[in-house]
Amino acid sequence: MEKIISYPLSAIYYLFFGIILVIFHVIQWICFNLFGYKAHKKSVDILNFFLVANTRLLGTRYKVSGLEKLPVDTPLIIASNHQSLYDISTICWFMRKIHPKFISKIELGKGIPSISYNLNHGGSVLIDRKDPKQALSTIRIMAEYIETNKRSAVIFPEGTRSKTGKPRPFAENGLKILCKYAPSAYMVPVTINNSWKMTKWGFFPVGLGNRIELIIHDPVPVKSKPFAELFSETEQAVTGSIRI
Repeated sequence: MEKIISYPLSAIYYLFFGIILVIFHVIQWICFNLFGYKAHKKSVDILNFFLVANTRLLGTRYKVSGLEKLPVDTPLIIASNHQSLYDISTICWFMRKIHPKFISKIELGKGIPSISYNLNHGGSVLIDRKDPKQALSTIRIMAEYIETNKRSAVIFPEGTRSKTGKPRPFAENGLKILCKYAPSAYMVPVTINNSWKMTKWGFFPVGLGNRIELIIHDPVPVKSKPFAELFSETEQAVTGSIRI
């Protein structure tokens, strides 16, 4: 029954989703080219507000804990599990005060209104997962960027989405590069729950009545302990709070 009800609601949802992306593509262009970073950042914040609000048509609710733990005016490395594309707008909106920038796959860098534009102009980086050398050098650029500008890099160490919510093993290379070249950063483990249920039937229809949970764990200065220990503790913090 839920799936049957979801068909018309999903059609309405995607109609508004497309309209939002097209309108804010134009708004982003104007803000970036005429007014610079601050205006563009504000436009992206408002874009993500509408993307999150639009999911409420599907009965989606949000629970966020730990926002008060986030340091300000310092570089942050956000290490999160990855369950669906809904993770992106959730992090962007609820963690907007720390200027989250994404390490994203290169395929998302073109062809998607608003999303591709923001990835190319908002401080995020695009990596080619088929070219490890390019990927690691690009992550280094991101690390140097957040170190200089005191912003936040979001990385999904699993490498790809978990379609069932069950966590995949973390890969350490990306995190190691970020820690090395952003030495004043804090590592912030983040757990996302239930966003995979939005796509449990694939792209269409969308899951109904889900509660997406965002848990922000205690930040840890990357210089405070050896990387191997920091990596292990980060993975444990993230995966230990995943609810299947």
